[in-house]
Amino acid sequence: MANAQEDDRPLAGLLVIELAGFLAGPFTGTLMAEFGARVVKVEPPQGDPLRRFGTGTEDPDRSLLWLSEARNKTCLTLDLDRPEGVALLKRLLAKADVVIDDAPAGRLTAAGLDWPAFRQAFPQAVLVQASGYGAAGPCRDRPGAGLLAQAFGGLSALAGFPGGPPMVPGTPLMADYTTGLYGFVGAMIALEHRARSGRGQRVDLALYEPVLRQLDEAAVVFGRLGKVRQPEGSGTVTACPHGHFQTRDGKWVAIACTSDKMFARLAGEAMGRPELAGPDLYGPQARRLAARDTVVRLVADWTATLDREALLQVCVAAGVPIGPINSIADIFADPHFRARADLTTITDPQLGPVTVPSVFPKLSRSPGRIDHLGPPRADDAAAAIIRSYGAMDSRDDG
Repeated sequence: MANAQEDDRPLAGLLVIELAGFLAGPFTGTLMAEFGARVVKVEPPQGDPLRRFGTGTEDPDRSLLWLSEARNKTCLTLDLDRPEGVALLKRLLAKADVVIDDAPAGRLTAAGLDWPAFRQAFPQAVLVQASGYGAAGPCRDRPGAGLLAQAFGGLSALAGFPGGPPMVPGTPLMADYTTGLYGFVGAMIALEHRARSGRGQRVDLALYEPVLRQLDEAAVVFGRLGKVRQPEGSGTVTACPHGHFQTRDGKWVAIACTSDKMFARLAGEAMGRPELAGPDLYGPQARRLAARDTVVRLVADWTATLDREALLQVCVAAGVPIGPINSIADIFADPHFRARADLTTITDPQLGPVTVPSVFPKLSRSPGRIDHLGPPRADDAAAAIIRSYGAMDSRDDG
């Protein structure tokens, strides 16, 4: 890995100490590492739980998920049940710009560094804490998980079909990844504030809160009108036709008509039935919403007459918003993903080529990069710590 003096990425020179477990906090660290921060992941003696989570590899301590999500990080082992481990952690924290931990019962708390103690001891550091329910509130001590956050935050109640059970994908855990992204944004804001004030602060994240924030109008509709939004399948109460449609070859597409002009293009130019978009039929959005089942059936009957590729071509030519419902195999084969280099293959010294999602967002002048995949466990943790201190002591602390 290039050192801070050689690294031209925008976060080069920042030291991030990552204590958090699965998965939101570590994703914040991953994003920071991609853009140049030095992220030191402090593992417990038994190793980080993410090392063995998901699909394994030839190395039992390096799952495929670990390889992707621990990219660019340096790993150290500290036993925080021992005084010498806590002392070494405090030496690391004294140099840290950002610290990532769970809350409220994270590894910092276990080391005697709850938020008041941490703030007093390390006033320069930004503390990012993610947990199921946040650092305050009556649920703060409950164990959290992405699945629970999606339920608690209101997403699961909206997913599925009317009259059916609530559902969301079992994986990936979008609440964890979205919270990790919010953690990255919060850390950047807090660092900007520190540049102006000289003081760090805490970024307090609850896994369910990013879920709540992304429910579009559900909260404001209930708050003003008392109306509870219900599961709508692949559609939505605010637009029609808007959902998933099957094609003649048994594949699926998503069609999103959110305006009258879009429906006019779909009905007239793509379907060849301009009368459907007339003012007395389904041209106005209000009339389409009132006759949702009929409109959806008309579109579904039409999409079932064409293979997916032909349907995509017809709709794209007509300016109709449409996209294939891709499996991961489709994504690997799709020329658009390839043209944008959305997947990157990294050759690991031990495991060989491994393909992972690329760095996002793509910046034109200061892009991030993947230097290496999630590292093996260090056999000699003490030696690794000494090497780490040597690198940190050479930093320009100015």
